[in-house]
Amino acid sequence: MAESVGQGVRLLAGRYQIGELIGRGGMADVRVGTDARLGRRVAIKLLKPALANDPAFRTRFRREAQDAAKMAHPTIVRIFDAGEETVTDPNGNEAQIPFIVMEYVDGRLLKDVLADGALDPAEAVRIVGQVLTALEYSHRAGVVHRDIKPGNIMIASNGQVKVMDFGIARAISESSATIAETSAIVGTAQYFSPEQARGEAVDARTDLYSTGVVLFELLTGQAPFRGENPVAVAYQHVNQNPVPPSTLNPKVSHGLDAVVLRALSKDRFARFQSATEFREELEAAGAGVAPVRRAAAPLNDFNATLFGVNPLATAGSETALRQLTIDQEARESRTQSRPPVAWIWAGIALMLVIIIAVVVWTLNLHSANSGFASGLSVKVPNVAGEIYDQAKTELTKARLQPTEQSETSATVQQNVVIRTVPAPGAGVAPGQTVIVYVSIGPSAVSIPDVSGLSVAKAKSTLSQFGFVLGKTTKQDSPNIGKGVIISSTPQGGSQGSAGESVDIVVSTGLVTVPNVVNESSAIAGPALSAIQLNVTVIGDSTCAGGKVTNQSLPPGKQPQHSKISITVCTG
Repeated sequence: MAESVGQGVRLLAGRYQIGELIGRGGMADVRVGTDARLGRRVAIKLLKPALANDPAFRTRFRREAQDAAKMAHPTIVRIFDAGEETVTDPNGNEAQIPFIVMEYVDGRLLKDVLADGALDPAEAVRIVGQVLTALEYSHRAGVVHRDIKPGNIMIASNGQVKVMDFGIARAISESSATIAETSAIVGTAQYFSPEQARGEAVDARTDLYSTGVVLFELLTGQAPFRGENPVAVAYQHVNQNPVPPSTLNPKVSHGLDAVVLRALSKDRFARFQSATEFREELEAAGAGVAPVRRAAAPLNDFNATLFGVNPLATAGSETALRQLTIDQEARESRTQSRPPVAWIWAGIALMLVIIIAVVVWTLNLHSANSGFASGLSVKVPNVAGEIYDQAKTELTKARLQPTEQSETSATVQQNVVIRTVPAPGAGVAPGQTVIVYVSIGPSAVSIPDVSGLSVAKAKSTLSQFGFVLGKTTKQDSPNIGKGVIISSTPQGGSQGSAGESVDIVVSTGLVTVPNVVNESSAIAGPALSAIQLNVTVIGDSTCAGGKVTNQSLPPGKQPQHSKISITVCTG
């Protein structure tokens, strides 16, 4: 129905010429178009006609589209126009088509890029960094996207990342009653936050969770939670923890592991509290710098935004105004209708008893691993620095399932535990798999060939590969310039360990001139040519025998390619 209607519309809203279909989703079709008034190329999103049957939806849709149209940022697809168009299908029936006119982006959807597999971690960091930049801007404007997923992220042909459909998800989701109804329209369950899966209110941290899911998928080529149906996936978002991405892609650093797992925290207070914080720690981890968690902003800082919303925005709410306008007579009336004082104190005492009982029960629950409490949770023991066999025994006794994972280390000896995931002290369910990272010693690295380099350049090159410049020996050379490296030990191209020293031999720029006086010219000439001196032969007819009677340079050290003349008896 939507396509036939869309094809029947030639000029939308009296100005937009509709062209070929370039995309199709659960809630809309996207066609390329031309703004006949401004002569620019645009993308036109034609929403399903069924969405327009609800008058409340049309009102929300216009409001959200207007809010989204106010956002102008290089990382956000601009919205130029929105509305509804009444058209007649081939059967003569009238239908309303809600539409959005957007900036046309020449590029690919991120979901199509992901079809080729996982991305290089550096590229994944770049893309998600720009997505977070878009969210920084939208959250400051008070707009929560609600539907961050690869299908709503474009990669332009010049590499620019652009996020689209801001605010539209809210208009659609508010017109539906359940997750089951909205799952086909607003995103997919793979990118739901736990609060979305539970049907709770959302804020900016919901977008950050979904961005964490996208980051996980870019790094590993697959979503963190998968199931046979959306309900199964939503259950995992609420109840299961994701594995570190490095267990699926060894190229992922442990810093990126930490960023992803924090972004995917079930508790939104344990996640990144702003897109800025998420982006800064992501870029630090991508650069190899260990992320440092910053202290939360004080709640009395009313100039800051909290979870993407300015706290001052609620100061003028209708509820607050009603409370402030209650007159004294109304307050006195309510005071006189209170229960007797004895009842109040009895209620307070009862609440105190309940609170104390709950506290005592909780303390007993988290005491020693015995009885009922021991069946609920166990703590991961600290086995770092232990031999793997010993660590395996200790973890097994703690009713955990150890899994060995090899990892190179320049500081931890071979077969010794470096760390565990989950970390020591974490409370996990009995039988939980614990990944034990065991050192296999320093990684073997190919030693760079520094022959022909200066000493300073060789030192810098060796340092980049994790090696140290060792002993320097000087040696004469007929053809290698002064200060240039002749050879190294170990040789370039051989395997070595990070931190190993590499000795070098450096040219003095000199040669040793031999004494060729009284030698025959047949011997003297080749000897001098071998050290690449510029030889001139002078004949002496006063003597005979072909022997050298004189040489212009004395025997000993001389600069490379020096001129030397020898006098030879030719009589």
